[in-house]
Order: sequence, then C-alpha cells, then structure tokens
Amino acid sequence: MKTLYPTLRAAITRSRRLRGTPFISRLEKQGVKSFTVYNHMLLPTTFSSPEEEYNHLKEHVQIWDVSVQREIEIVGKDSGKLVQLMTCRNLSNAKIGNCYYAPLVDSDGGIINDPLIYKLEENRWRVCIADSDVLLFAKGIASVKDFKVNIFEAKIDTLAIQGPKSFKIMEKIFGKEINNLKFFRFDNFTFNKRKYLISRSGFSKQGGFEIHTDNIEGALELYDYFFEIGKEFNLKPGAPNHPERIEGGLLSYGSDMDIFDNPFECGFDKYVDLNSDIVFLGKENLIKIKDKGINKKLMGVKIDSKFIDVEQGLPMLDLKDNEVGQLRSAAYSPKFNKVVGIAMIEKKFSEVAKRFKINIDGNFVSGEICNLPIV
Repeated sequence: MKTLYPTLRAAITRSRRLRGTPFISRLEKQGVKSFTVYNHMLLPTTFSSPEEEYNHLKEHVQIWDVSVQREIEIVGKDSGKLVQLMTCRNLSNAKIGNCYYAPLVDSDGGIINDPLIYKLEENRWRVCIADSDVLLFAKGIASVKDFKVNIFEAKIDTLAIQGPKSFKIMEKIFGKEINNLKFFRFDNFTFNKRKYLISRSGFSKQGGFEIHTDNIEGALELYDYFFEIGKEFNLKPGAPNHPERIEGGLLSYGSDMDIFDNPFECGFDKYVDLNSDIVFLGKENLIKIKDKGINKKLMGVKIDSKFIDVEQGLPMLDLKDNEVGQLRSAAYSPKFNKVVGIAMIEKKFSEVAKRFKINIDGNFVSGEICNLPIV
C-alpha cells in the first residue's frame, strides 16, 4: 500500500560541496526524518508526517531551520542602482527597516529568483534568496556596469518561528515590543546581550517571524532556549509545510516557476513597474509581453486523489486528451481531503472549475482548476 508521501529513495551523501547548518545536530536529535537540497545546503522537510505537521502548524508554533535561505549583501554607493537593475519592482522609495518581495528578472524578462530584499542602510541591502545563484548574477551585472559595490554572501543562519502561537513565544523571549513589528518590517532585538535582526515574515500563512543570526554560539543558545520554554506553547521542530504553502498560494522558485516563466505568468503584475523611469533588466521585453498578452498562467488545482508524487512536473490533459498545462507542485491536503496543487496552465484553458485529467502511476484521475490561494 502506498503512503501519502513517499520518503527519499536513497540517503544523501554529505560532502564539502553540500553544506549543513549550525542546527543539524539538534535536528537529528529531535528526529528529523528527511532533508532536501536547497542552495547547496540541507533543508529539513519532515519530522513526523506532513499531515501531522500541517495540523500542528495551524494550531500551535514551530521552529524551522531555514538557513538555506542564503543572504547576499550588496554594499556601496551604487548598491541601490544594482539592486534596482535586478528587479522589476520599483524600489526607488524603499525605506530602511522594510523588506520587499521582489522578483528578479533577466534580460528576457524570465524570473531568476523571488527573494525578500532588506534595506539595511542607505547604501546597504540584503537579498534573501530562493534556490538559484544570485551571488554570481549580481557580481556579473556589477562587473559589466562597473558599479562601485561590494557583493558577498553574509554569514547568516535563519530560524523561522511560525504558527498562531509564534507571537506569544516571541514576546516571552524578546519582550512585548516584538509584537509591534509590522508585516514585512524588521528591527534588532536583544536576547542574552546579543542582538538579532528579526523580520515579520516567513514561508507560511499562519503568521510568524524570521530570526537572522550571525553568531553560531548565540544561534544555538537561542535555539535551545526556545525548547526550554516551548512546552507551554506546544513548540515543535518543523519545516516549510508543502500542503499549507500550496493552499496559501506561496510559490516556490524552481518548482512552481523558473527562468522560463515571466512575472505576468506567475501573477506578479503588481510587482512589475513598466510606467516609471526606473531601469531594470528585461524591461523592454516585459513591455512587449504585456502588450501581446500571456499564453500561460499559474493557477491552483484540486485533484480527486489522496496520493501524488510530483518530481519533474506532470502533464495535464483536457477531456479530449490535449495537453493544457503542467502540474508543478502538489500535495495531499488534510483540509480538502484530496490533492491540491499549483499548475502552469494554458491561458485559454485557465477558467475556474474547468475540469482536466492527469495520469498518476498509470491511472487517470480528474481534477478542477481554482484560484490561488486555494480556499
């Protein structure tokens, strides 16, 4: 009998090219069952089961090791020019203390990454990246443009505190002021005489924070203290939860979108500024794409199955066996008691409630298209 979530078929061999995080030994003692590889690092994926962790995340609080979200720092008098050149979002009025979800695009308008960009100082930015090599991308542009900047990977490891009880446990550790932090804002807070940059952000829809640590000793001390006081809040170790983020319409770079997709196809219209005089890569091509119109579009789907395994994307067929899209992410949803997913669908077929079929291990099952987030 198949399980709802197949485990890894083989162990990952660690090497110098595959980096761990400061928290790996803690995670192993806490019973981590599986990892994936993200930005050449180990990202925990499961401790119990995705269903159990889904329910727990929605009711309590979890701590995630998301050190794989590497942070590229760009410093210097031309740092603002470089950051703006990389993204189609208008950052001309960006404020210190704010972080901005900002798709990065290449000269064709294809999506390179979808990071959070932090404005730390007037000439200092930090780009918290998804799974692609933004460091070399930024350095290449800076070299060609002869920008006066210093670009490097900051030595930061990040903990995400996610779930409805995250506000209470963070208040107990960092004080009441932490709950004055607005969404997509950041500030420095102190624990045991060490300062931590904390942002109101995270890869879930349940609310929470991300703690950016720059000292391994302090990071481990903080991690352990969370569990010292965590029983009161039913704190557990966790990881970004696949069904929860799909339901919430949180896109994963490399799975739901990549360099062959543009921001309009991915629903990022509000992050594309074609009308101001800002300069960014791919602007001319994105103007042409917008004028012509898109041919495909990311949508949500519900599938009449309780099992699915998506590795390379699965073709979606209409009732006449014509391919009309590609399923890019999918997982069993305890809320809907069926598989939910994110798919790139031909624009002419992208109507809510439109039916399709998909081949799962030799058997065709049906599904329907829906909006994102999936409700």
